[in-house]
Amino acid sequence: MRAAFRGALLPALSSRCHVSPCPNPLTKSLSLLRGVSDTLPYRLLCSSSASAPPPPPMADDNTSSTSPSGAPGINGSASVEKQFEGFRALLDESGTIRERIRSVVMEMESAVRVMHSGLLLVHQSLPVPEVLEKPRVQIGVLKELYRRLADILRECPGQYYRYHGDWRSETQSVVSLIAFLHYLETGTLLLHSEAEEKLGSVDASNFGLDIEDYLTGLCFMSNEMPRYVVNQVTAGDYDCPRKVLKFLTDLHASFRMLNLRNDFLRKKFDGNSL
Repeated sequence: MRAAFRGALLPALSSRCHVSPCPNPLTKSLSLLRGVSDTLPYRLLCSSSASAPPPPPMADDNTSSTSPSGAPGINGSASVEKQFEGFRALLDESGTIRERIRSVVMEMESAVRVMHSGLLLVHQSLPVPEVLEKPRVQIGVLKELYRRLADILRECPGQYYRYHGDWRSETQSVVSLIAFLHYLETGTLLLHSEAEEKLGSVDASNFGLDIEDYLTGLCFMSNEMPRYVVNQVTAGDYDCPRKVLKFLTDLHASFRMLNLRNDFLRKKFDGNSL
């Protein structure tokens, strides 16, 4: 009896508990779209096809591109090509000038090294007149090099500050050395006009000694003073510290008169404190 009851009850329960599977969303969407496309009027399809804009014509390879206003495009513009041809000529000319300037600057660096090595002998307590002979010779060499720079820049008037950076650092070193040399000879400060005269950098084509280069060179020159004082005292010149102190004090007071901005010169002045 139990077997019969089980046999009658299980089929009924299985039929009630059977859950129909959920339809696939993609299948449902496809069926919906098929129904819409089947019921869409043929006239609507034809009208939508007719209202679509025609495809743009294929551009011929032999036809030059034009702008919407009818003007020729950049590829076929003679004025643009002429402009860049002019740029190329100017850049080539500028590159040639810079190469000539670098050639002179390399010789200037060599003269600066020789002059600096000669002035270093003053720290060895050697007689000053004997020490200064070799550096004086280099002043004539530097004067000739600055004359050559002026000749190069005379070919491109008004372009001094365009190329000035190519020899700026060398000029600052030169001013530092000749200012120190001038102090050893006279005990006074080398003036800007005197520096220009020594270097021959006064020219009608506005080639001269830049004021900032001159002032920066003076800051560099002050770095040699402490070492010079120590060596002079060691050699028995006990009056040297007083002279150098007065010289640097006057120079510091003169710099204080300037309205220095936050640039390289101001950083050098603050760093040296003269």
